[in-house]
Amino acid sequence: MKIQNPQLSGSGGYNHAEWENKRRFLRFLLRTLAFTLLVRLEHVEGLENIPEDGGGILLMNHIGWVDPIVLVHVVPRNIVPLGKVEAFEYPVIGIFPKLWGAIPVHREGVDRRAIQDALDVLKKGEIILVAPEGTRNPDLQKGKGGFAYLASRSRAPIIPVAIEGSPGYPVIRYSRRWRESPITVKFGRPIVFREQYQRAGRDELKILSDEVMYYLSAMLPEERRGYYSDLTKATQNTFEII
Repeated sequence: MKIQNPQLSGSGGYNHAEWENKRRFLRFLLRTLAFTLLVRLEHVEGLENIPEDGGGILLMNHIGWVDPIVLVHVVPRNIVPLGKVEAFEYPVIGIFPKLWGAIPVHREGVDRRAIQDALDVLKKGEIILVAPEGTRNPDLQKGKGGFAYLASRSRAPIIPVAIEGSPGYPVIRYSRRWRESPITVKFGRPIVFREQYQRAGRDELKILSDEVMYYLSAMLPEERRGYYSDLTKATQNTFEII
C-alpha cells in the first residue's frame, strides 16, 4: 500500500506551522513518559552543533529502534524523520510517525516522492533526520546515497550523530538493562558539500556519501565502524567543516 505523507499530501507543500502544536504535545509525552519510565538517556554532547535556524540533515548511525525517538526528544528544534514505510504499519508504535508527520520511504528502488518531500522540508528551513544505512545495524554498513543527493541539491549542512546504548530499549525503569547500558548521544560539527558538487552525478554521489560516512565513523567506537573501520581511507575532499 502506498502511504502518503500527511503533512505534504494535498497541502501544496510542507507547512511546519500546521504541525507545531501537535509536535509540542508529542514532545511533552516523550519527556514525561518515555524518558521517565522506559528510556534512560545518560549523556548528550554537542548540541551547540545544531543550527539555530535554517535547514539541516541529521545523519545518524542506527542501532536501536528507539534512536529516532531519542533524537526527536533531545534536539532543541522539531525535526522531521525519514522512516521506512513498514514502520508506519507497526502495531501501536506505528501511530507515532504518522502523528508526528514523518516522511515514509519505500526502500525498494528510488523513492522519488520521499526525496521531493524531504527537499520541500529542507527548503522551508527545517531539519530532517536520516539513517543512511536504511535499516538498523550493530555496526556501520555501506551508506546509501540518498542523503548525499539531498545535501548536494539543497546545500543544507549535514550534522553527524553518534548514538550508543540503544539496542534493547524500551525497558522498565531500574531494570538490569536500565542500570547497565544507558543511551548516549554525540552531535558532531556540521559539514557542507563544496559548491562544485551541487549537481553531483551518480558516481560523485557515491564519493560524497563515503566521505561523510567515514566522518561519522570516526565519532563511533571502533567496534561500531563496520564497513568504514579503516579510517586511513577517510578523505574530506568534497566537504568543508563549518
